[in-house]
Amino acid sequence: MYGKAVAPEYQGTLTALSVNSSLTDVLTAGTAQLRAAQRAGRPGEAAACGLAVAEAHRRLGQVRDADRAWKASYRAAREAEDVAAMAWALWSGGTLARQRGSFALARRLLKLAADLGGRGGDVVVRGYSLAGLAETGRIQGDYEDVARLHEQLLAEARRRGEARHTVWALEGIAQMHRNSGEYDTAYAMFEEAAGIAAAAEDRRGHAWALRGLADVVSVRDGDTERALDLLTEAEAACRAMDLSGALAYNHKMRGNVLYRAGRHADARRLYAQALAEFRTMSEPRGEALARLGLAKSLARLGRDRAETAAELDDLDRTLKRIGLKHARDMVAQAREEFGIGAGDGVGHPWADGADEEKSGSDAAETMGAVR
Repeated sequence: MYGKAVAPEYQGTLTALSVNSSLTDVLTAGTAQLRAAQRAGRPGEAAACGLAVAEAHRRLGQVRDADRAWKASYRAAREAEDVAAMAWALWSGGTLARQRGSFALARRLLKLAADLGGRGGDVVVRGYSLAGLAETGRIQGDYEDVARLHEQLLAEARRRGEARHTVWALEGIAQMHRNSGEYDTAYAMFEEAAGIAAAAEDRRGHAWALRGLADVVSVRDGDTERALDLLTEAEAACRAMDLSGALAYNHKMRGNVLYRAGRHADARRLYAQALAEFRTMSEPRGEALARLGLAKSLARLGRDRAETAAELDDLDRTLKRIGLKHARDMVAQAREEFGIGAGDGVGHPWADGADEEKSGSDAAETMGAVR
């Protein structure tokens, strides 16, 4: 039913690249071909190669380079009067904006990309852009608004036999079920996604599906060792492909699994590792989630109650500013877990944002860098 997974973002002279190509290799090849296209005065090819360069930088966590690259790709596509290539560049920019926590900008860019994809007759970039819009809403916790779009995109991907897109849609829907407490449904969908990804040789999709399975196995079944084994398998794929973001989320999930098992010192170590990784790639959502896990672990290890309260207050403000509804619910659950009320940290020195776990760059800087 499904063919081998392909990477439509690798275009022009880079179509031979695999969906499983190391991102370092993609960056090397893409940069070389981009320079050759620029020297030859071929803006269409420069746009295509620039897209691959932008995506490699983004997935490697090199956000400033990614920002420059997608904009350069868009300019080259506009010079070539290639509407579909313009759409692909905007899709890359919108995906980067979401990764950096600028959700309003992400929606604007992805909507423009979907519109241009339709005008340019490129059904794939239109589908990827709509998927980006759906994922943006899902990450923010707007499940009712995007569940139907996820289902629509899943049906379209199944109909066309697009393994990679089917896996993405299954994982997104599964995540919403998991967050809503529907663990059996979530498990079945993550399991199907893992099977399709494995058969289609989509190592990235397979790694994300394994992460989802590990989460459900941990929270539903309490099977810590199986969850850790799944994460270890997923981590191997992340390292082979240089997937910095996926690897950081893998480490954060390993922290979750260890925390649930009562291994709080081990969880603290993994959360701290993930936090450093997210900060390196300027990923505010992952950073906030790692901070939350770290705060909970430290609280279990005897941290002063007022310090924990101040940390949770600061996290709630950060998440509100970013616009992450589900994550704010997680902060509320943490307060309930430790018997801490909102505002209990007021008056503590860390309540003013001086705490050692806080990121050195705020959301305004993050969003401004994208623009």
